[in-house]
Amino acid sequence: MADTRKTTTLRREVPGTIGLLADPGDFAAMRRYRSFTFDDHRDYLRHVDDLLKSLAEQGIHTTVALFDPEQYASFCAEQGLDPDTAASRTRFTAELAGTGPGLPYTGLPVADMVPLLVDEAARQATWEYAAAVLARAGTCADCGQDIGRSAFERAATAVTRLVAGAGTGHHHAVCSIPTGDRQLVAVLHARTAGPPGPPALPGFDPDGREALDFVTVLAAGMALGGAGGLVLRTTADGGGDRVHGWRLEGGGLVPLSAAAVFNAYCTDPDTGEPVAPEHGVDYRPGFEVDDPPPHH
Repeated sequence: MADTRKTTTLRREVPGTIGLLADPGDFAAMRRYRSFTFDDHRDYLRHVDDLLKSLAEQGIHTTVALFDPEQYASFCAEQGLDPDTAASRTRFTAELAGTGPGLPYTGLPVADMVPLLVDEAARQATWEYAAAVLARAGTCADCGQDIGRSAFERAATAVTRLVAGAGTGHHHAVCSIPTGDRQLVAVLHARTAGPPGPPALPGFDPDGREALDFVTVLAAGMALGGAGGLVLRTTADGGGDRVHGWRLEGGGLVPLSAAAVFNAYCTDPDTGEPVAPEHGVDYRPGFEVDDPPPHH
């Protein structure tokens, strides 16, 4: 007779993944399958909440990932699976565990996890697109350099100089790159304490992603050689905020003047009308962070 205690112990060491239909439209799309027996989205979310709590109480680690019905249908077609079975949904969810964006369940209600999952999905899609831009960039006809690799190395150096040159405080940087069919946006948070020097940026370690995402998006803008912008806002520990700005031009980061930074921050992007400047914010020129662009 099997030792149920040992089996239970092993079960706790087997992680699981739940494919979540967070969007009512995605939920409605799955209702065309007879084997999907839920008919109310709110009731479905309540059941997911209960299941997650139950698994956590058993000591089972669970990851929640977004379940996309269109991707599911494509997966089943490629694998020759019947999409109207629980077994096929299970196989697709197992694929999500290794390839799709997901978040570990930590007790947060499903309703609160949904926007975090959407943000995580957008972050991964942005990184994948930017990485594809770098991979397709090719080699320089003049020097034979790999354009994507060169751009990534320059972007990593520029980001390190960016935070180091901003002085002490909490730093919030936003990089925006238009690519024609989409707008790539990446955000970086960092902190520099004490004398200016090389900062420890979150995301360069194997367990982090924020700085890697930021550098990849900036590198994509450099490789494309088109327009783009970068804004750095620093909150000092004992004072107000400082704002610096740069524009991408010819594959390089060009510092903006203080007046240009002020105009960018104090203009409504939708209407073009002036907006009152924020109290306590010091609009400063950008500073040199980038080497001259190579002849790509």
